Amino acid sequence: MQREGIFREMKLRREYEKPSRRKARELVEAIRRTRKLERKRLEREGF
Repeated sequence: MQREGIFREMKLRREYEKPSRRKARELVEAIRRTRKLERKRLEREGF
């Protein structure tokens, strides 16, 4: 269930999120995902 994001979605839907806040949160999450993938890639390559 956690991998599917159900708990996370329940937490987000508890209260209304303004569209501007949602956009900002999604941007931060995208940056975090990108950095994490880059870290993993560099780790695999041996840097």
